[in-house]
Amino acid sequence: MTDLLPRPRVVHSEQGSYELALTPPVSGPADLVDAVRLALAVLDPRPGEAGTIDVSLAVELGPEAYTLTVDANGVRIEAGDRSGAFYAAQTLRQLLPAAAYRTSPLPGVRWTVPHVRIEDAPRFRWRGVHLDVSRHFQPKREVLRMIDNMAAHKLNRLHLHLVDDQGWRIESRAYPLLHEVGSHRPRTASSHYGEELTYDEVPHGGYYTLADLAEIGAYARARGVVVVPEIDVPGHASAILAAYPAFGAKAGDYAVLGRWGISPAILSPLPATIDFLITIFDELLEALGPTPYVHIGGDECVLDDWVASEEIMAFGRTLGLESAGDLHAWFLRRLADALAERGSRAVVWDEAFVSGMLRDDTVVMPWRGTGVARRVAAAGHEVVQTPVFPTYFDYIEAGSEAEPLGIGETITVDDVVAYEPAPEDWSEEELGRIAGTQFQLWSERIPDARTLDYRAWPRGAALAEIAWSGRQPDFRERLVGHLARLDAMGVEYRPLAGPHPWQRGGAGRRRHRPGVIDIQDVMARLEKMTLDADSTRPSM
Repeated sequence: MTDLLPRPRVVHSEQGSYELALTPPVSGPADLVDAVRLALAVLDPRPGEAGTIDVSLAVELGPEAYTLTVDANGVRIEAGDRSGAFYAAQTLRQLLPAAAYRTSPLPGVRWTVPHVRIEDAPRFRWRGVHLDVSRHFQPKREVLRMIDNMAAHKLNRLHLHLVDDQGWRIESRAYPLLHEVGSHRPRTASSHYGEELTYDEVPHGGYYTLADLAEIGAYARARGVVVVPEIDVPGHASAILAAYPAFGAKAGDYAVLGRWGISPAILSPLPATIDFLITIFDELLEALGPTPYVHIGGDECVLDDWVASEEIMAFGRTLGLESAGDLHAWFLRRLADALAERGSRAVVWDEAFVSGMLRDDTVVMPWRGTGVARRVAAAGHEVVQTPVFPTYFDYIEAGSEAEPLGIGETITVDDVVAYEPAPEDWSEEELGRIAGTQFQLWSERIPDARTLDYRAWPRGAALAEIAWSGRQPDFRERLVGHLARLDAMGVEYRPLAGPHPWQRGGAGRRRHRPGVIDIQDVMARLEKMTLDADSTRPSM
């Protein structure tokens, strides 16, 4: 019981234990019973009149909150909602042997639970994972597995980065060339940072059908996870324009990029582009089902082609806009308004905030540090804290040649444990606008599922604790016990002592060169940025 993770708010241990049998009866409201059964699937619980596990609704506890009591009479759960019942059952699962994290029960395991009283509720309502499936595609099975891993850690937002220069990842029936052309590239950059550009000449691609998206959405909702799809516009548009170049800011031949970095490819802000994107949103929302948030990007936009286009700039003037930066802000606001009409709130990266025309209900992800994050909160917007340090898990955990290739170094487990998303020098009003935090898995250097596991865990377990309960004592000691659960789940995490021999970088394409990009240098440069409306793009 000492290795519960995230650590619950209140734990009262008692003498004694209770042994659950396979297929234990579960009683209570049907939706709560269903949530408990999902979390404890290995035991195959069955609905019953008088359960070994009794679950009841207690809305006064609040969203996602629960109490869990185990005594001589069995297990009792009170839940503030369905998610609370699910998380109570996840905590009960942690009280069982690590074999509870396998897909089938092992022979000879005794499913013994210590007597305990637990009272628990989350610190933040947004506890997320950002998964970039554009740079390197992850098949549907890996998205579903990530949802399972998130659920086991009480993480509840899956931010899917579906569109970027390197690939479009969703089926479109209205604009089929998006997935027919934009979902694949003939080759991928194989050179390291600072080297002459070389390519592997290996085709790469993939996309999710609308049926896949419906499955992902339903699978996530059943496990308390909200899918936040991202269609990153108007920049990062090479894959879109490879399929439909007419929506570009200038005429030309476009191709899905096989290299990394910022591209000048940008969508036109003209009405036809708005209509095109709204059609895409309608397809996406219909497939995913209830979608409270849609991320529309807004980051790293090179506006040179807008400035050079007399048609685009004349259009801006008809709207009373004075600069390309103003037009960028108007474009994102128009998309956010369209999403609001469809019941979804827009989410943006922080460049969209400094452009100055956001809807009041737009959620902002400040990736460039606490300076811009505080400005966002002071302006009245909800903040999801996403600073490069320490939430960008594409940075590796040790500056060592033993590590597999990463974008740079280092973000360690201890760095994440020390992270505080709610700075103590912020006002109470500013702190109240922090919705939560998430870790980012940008995939330039994450080519496959095994590397994804290595980057995400166990640092993701540390972020999960920060987001659910805040910084807690003895995390390292509890993490050791928790790793046995990850082993049982088949998660190929990075061992605390360093990579397994087969996880090392070696001397080939996975070789890491220590010192190429240092995270502290990156953060210093970000802090020096002038965060005004023209900080990332030219004025007219």
